Amino acid sequence: MSKHIRFDWAIKRLLRQKANFDVLEGFLSELLKFDVKIEEIIESEGNQEYENDKFNRVDLLAKNTNNELILIEVQNERQHDYFHRMNYAQAKLITEHIDLGDKYAKVKKVFSINIVYFELGQGEDYVYVGKTNFKGLHQNDELQLSETQKELYSVKNLSELYANYYIIKTNNFNDIAKDSLDEWIYFLKNNEIKEEFKAKGIQAAKKKLRVDNLAGKEKENYDNFVKYQRIRESEIDTAVYDGLKQLEAQLKPQIEEERRQKEEERRQKEEALNKIYKSAKQMKDFGMPTDAIIKATGLSKEDLENL
Repeated sequence: MSKHIRFDWAIKRLLRQKANFDVLEGFLSELLKFDVKIEEIIESEGNQEYENDKFNRVDLLAKNTNNELILIEVQNERQHDYFHRMNYAQAKLITEHIDLGDKYAKVKKVFSINIVYFELGQGEDYVYVGKTNFKGLHQNDELQLSETQKELYSVKNLSELYANYYIIKTNNFNDIAKDSLDEWIYFLKNNEIKEEFKAKGIQAAKKKLRVDNLAGKEKENYDNFVKYQRIRESEIDTAVYDGLKQLEAQLKPQIEEERRQKEEERRQKEEALNKIYKSAKQMKDFGMPTDAIIKATGLSKEDLENL
């Protein structure tokens, strides 16, 4: 077992505690590229505990000192409509955190951070950032805020008013930490923090998220969680393997028929070529000119010389 707690378990338990905000703040600061200070962890409609819940179930929802909402989800299981889930989650948060009589300017900024342990979409990178920009259909210019709007909303760009999406595809990471964010992603993927790591909050995580810090019922719960995740991963791998075997069985007759047809085509071509060679040899034995044989059979001069 790794000596550090899995992030997907820590985020549901330990990182909700105020004493561990420094761990979460460090990770968020490295990812978002500005210093993040967590004001509180919010319990909302979104914090549902059951897998079959149809509400907006999230792993962690925080509010920073800028009154912005930070939604963090860790997804282990393959989900084809996960992009739609991301869209739903941020939209639901906005409606949860604005009152009926509030002005639209009260809509909170949302950072949607998604840590996935499966192949989501197609892309070779391991960190993707999505923002909302408006491009002119005819002039191809980017729509900007007016100076008054910049002053009113304390932002410089229109995209800052909309949700920002971050997708960390841990399985695409090559385990080579080139910068401070990579150090965090290495931990997210491997549940390990190396001695030389210096990213913000990483040393706090190294100290507070050790497996041997757990005891009693908490340790039992964690062990059961890890066991469950391993079983789920095994079930998924088994399902994929069984699916491939079933597909192979279904395709086998078709593959065999295609192989038989190709073999028959090869045999027919070989027979036809042998007839041509036989005819060419007879023509040659009868003393026909080489040019006439070539014209009649389609063979090359080299072919005739090799008969």
